[in-house]
Formats: sequence, C-alpha cells, structure tokens
Amino acid sequence: MSPGEQEAVKLISQAGLEAEICSATRSVVRDIDVAIDAGVDSVNIIIPTSRLHIMKKLTKTPEEMLEVTTRVVEHAKDRGVTAEICLEDGSRTDMPYLKEVIRRAIDAGVDRVTPCDTVGTLIPEKSHEWYGEIHREFPDLLLGAHTHNDFGLATATSIAAVAGGATHIHATVNGLGERAGNAAIEEIAVALKLLYDVETGLRLERITETSMLVSRVTGMNVQPNKAIVGENAFAHESGIHTHAILRDPSTYERIDPKLVGAARRIVSGKHAGSTGLSMSLEEMGLHPNKDQFDLIYQQVKELGDQGNTLSDTDVYTIAAKTMNLEQQRNYELDEFIVTTGNKITPTASVKMRRNGEHMIEAATGNGPVDATLNALIKAVKPDPAVNLEVYHVEAITGGTDAFVNVEVRLRQGDKVVTSRGVDEDIVMASVDAYLKGVNLYHSMRKQR
Repeated sequence: MSPGEQEAVKLISQAGLEAEICSATRSVVRDIDVAIDAGVDSVNIIIPTSRLHIMKKLTKTPEEMLEVTTRVVEHAKDRGVTAEICLEDGSRTDMPYLKEVIRRAIDAGVDRVTPCDTVGTLIPEKSHEWYGEIHREFPDLLLGAHTHNDFGLATATSIAAVAGGATHIHATVNGLGERAGNAAIEEIAVALKLLYDVETGLRLERITETSMLVSRVTGMNVQPNKAIVGENAFAHESGIHTHAILRDPSTYERIDPKLVGAARRIVSGKHAGSTGLSMSLEEMGLHPNKDQFDLIYQQVKELGDQGNTLSDTDVYTIAAKTMNLEQQRNYELDEFIVTTGNKITPTASVKMRRNGEHMIEAATGNGPVDATLNALIKAVKPDPAVNLEVYHVEAITGGTDAFVNVEVRLRQGDKVVTSRGVDEDIVMASVDAYLKGVNLYHSMRKQR
C-alpha cells in the first residue's frame, strides 16, 4: 500500500514471532511479490467473485477472474509461500461460480480458501448453511470464515461458520476493520470456550491487555459497553446486582474477569446499592457509623441523579469529609517542570515526597502530559506496580482557558481504582488524578 506498510511488514516478519506472518494482497502478481519480498510466510490473495465486484469494480468478466485465480495462486506457490485466497463478496456470489473459483484454486495448489461476507449480509442461520455447503463440496479444504459487522452480526456469523465446517476465522482485536469492523477475536474466542467448549489456543488472560494496547496505538477507543473488553464489561452499579455479586459473582457474571485478564469493579452512582457502597468503603479502610454512612450514601445518590458517575477517589473524598478524617497523602507532589516544543522531545522532571522521603525523577514522553506522568510513575514506584489502564480527558468549560476533567483507571493486581482530576492545566489535572488514585491504593493496602 505504501513504503511505510512494506517496512512495517518487514519489521513484523523479522521480529522472531512464534506465528505465521501473513499479508493481504490484491490478485496482482506485483502485489504478491512485494509481500513475499517483505519476508511473509503466507499471502492472503483477495479475489473478487461477485458479478457486482467483477464487472463494476474491475470491469472484467467472470471467465477472466478464473484465469486470474489460477495465475496468482500458482505464482505464490512458485515463490514458496503458503497461499490463501480471500473470495471477496463471496456471500453475494452465485454458488456454482463460487465453487468453480475454488476448484480452480485447488487445481493451482491453494492451501486455504476463505469466502468472505464482505458487507455483513449473512445472518447466522444462512452462514451455517452457506459455509456448510462449501464444506460438504470440499470436505478436505482448509476453509476460512471472514465476516464483517455492518449489521452487528460478525461474531455470530463467524461462530455459525465454524459450526458449518469452517476450520479458521479471520478476526481482529477489538473488532477493528473497514466501516463497522470485522469479527472481534476476543468475543469469538471467549464465546467458543465458554458457550461451545471449543479451545482456540489463544492466551485468553492477555485479551484485556492486548485490547488496551491496540486501542492506544491505533487511537480507536473501545466503547465502554463493548463485550469482553469494554470498560463496563465487568463493572456493577445497580444495587440489585452488586448485592448478589458480593455473595456469588456467577449471579451476574457468566465470564470470570480473570479469564480475560480483567478485574471486577463496583461503581458508585445513582443506582448504587448500600451493600456495594459499604464494601467499597471497607476496602478503602473507612468504617463510618450508621449516621455517617447514610449521609455518604445520600450524597452519592444526589450526585448520581445529577448525571455524575463518581470515581473511587470521589467517593473516598466524600466519605473522609463526612467522617471528619484527614485524607492520607503518602505521595505528594512538590513541583514539576515540563518542557515541550516543535524542535525538542517533551521532557519533565518532578520533585515529590514518598512517605516523607524526597524523590526527584525525570522522563520523556510523546507530549507534556505523557512525559510528566512517566516521571511521576518513576518517582512513585508503588509495589506492586500500579498500571495506568485508561486515560480520558474532556473540557468541561469552553474557550482556551477551559477547565479540563481528567479521568484515569489504575490497576494494581486484580484491583481497579478510578480517579479524577480537574484543573485549568491539563498536566496538573492529570497529575492530580494519578496521585489521588495511588494514594487510595496505599490506604487500601494498609487496610488489607
């Protein structure tokens, strides 16, 4: 696609991964050569098969595409790589012609064939029937499923394809892909394991971490209510739910968060129940009497009714004030300096106190916020480590002097804490949010 893409594929191919490195290509010999020269183990050759694609997009005839199929598969095999063909818009292709393309590919030595539901028009029942018919016609074929999520059915149609005889699935982390995306690998893998008792060989405990990494480097945020990897996937607020969860998690969790490397969260808001709030306060090391608890509970409900979802540090602050407690700050910032510009790498230095001990650290980053937080994390050095899982910022007033609200989600082991910082300065708001969360972890650890 570009010199940058070619270089990326080369770097992946040279990384020594325990994986088959495969590159998609058009059904053009030159494309296949570029991919193979980049060091891939296999090529996934995209061959349009529907009359709409062949005649309107390529301005070719079906007979010409049969010749193309033979030529590109033979060329890939001659170059010594695994050859897979992706039959583009296969789900809208006449079945007799689709089978003819597959026969041509088999005769040319193809290793895998993946008919595609390119615009997501298969429904699960049709997917089972459609892939099933291909499997019955070619029972020894390595048959792949490639579905799109235009109607929100990609996971369901992929699983139905496996039930019909597909041997492998094309899927992406977080369901990334053209338009509404492809089938989400995390949804498929967990559903196959827990609902169908099918093992995929994937390390499911790495799902959450991988999802966050992909989201961060692509800039494609995951919707909070996304299955498996969404921020709210294992969050509970409703009093009815939290009361039952604390007795037996399986009441409202069919998936154990640990299976996918995630952690359960009890959220405080207008739907919060007294049991969940009481447990949250107890974990924070706070033990209000009944009158104090009733006041805390009332404030949480009132703020929730105003449309606010409270962070854990918000709840801690409300409770500490109600109980007339001095909030413990084991980690305090004395000062920070950050330099940035279009000709220098953003660099920050921080001076802070950790349990009364003065610490000075410096770090670089992708921007002033990243540099400052990196320096702060080096200085804090919590044990065990506190990982910054989610960072979210939004302006809460207009103009260039707007106040910003920074929300972070921190994780230490299997415990997640949310925190918030508000300031005119985005760096200061970020520092405040992070330090509040780390201080809360310290209080919770002392309690344990």
